[in-house]
Amino acid sequence: GRITDSQGRTVDFKNTIIIMTSNIGSEYLLEGINTSGEITEETEAAVMELLKSYFRPEFLNRIDEIVLYKPLNKEAIGQIVTLLLKDLQKRLEERRITVTLTQEAIDAVIDMGFDPAYGARPLKRYLQKHIETMVGKEIIKGNVHEGQTVTIDVDPNGEFYMA
Repeated sequence: GRITDSQGRTVDFKNTIIIMTSNIGSEYLLEGINTSGEITEETEAAVMELLKSYFRPEFLNRIDEIVLYKPLNKEAIGQIVTLLLKDLQKRLEERRITVTLTQEAIDAVIDMGFDPAYGARPLKRYLQKHIETMVGKEIIKGNVHEGQTVTIDVDPNGEFYMA
């Protein structure tokens, strides 16, 4: 089909897939996972009813498929942390500084930086606040030099430190 905006511009959506996302029903999805990690039928029905209360039937009828996403599990969060750490490493490549985290430190980042209600977004802020800031301060102080490898660990109180 085609859409014309208020300025008269027309956009052709032939051979186009439109992906829309929403947090509608996320409170049900957080609690509605069975022991095998699948969304229960009751949860799916509750989310669909909520969608019907938000959107008109004419709109919902034009959607080919509605996909419900399962909340992220610890394994997926670990993969996201690994990607975020690779991004940090890329930024430090110029200075030839290598930063690694012990498995205990990675687990602490996952436990303290992930909130199921908000998904993975808080992880990036948590890493910036607790890991990147610490490394940056040590670079400024002159304690971390070009070509150095830094290992970050966590103590029993949840405080990160350079090992």
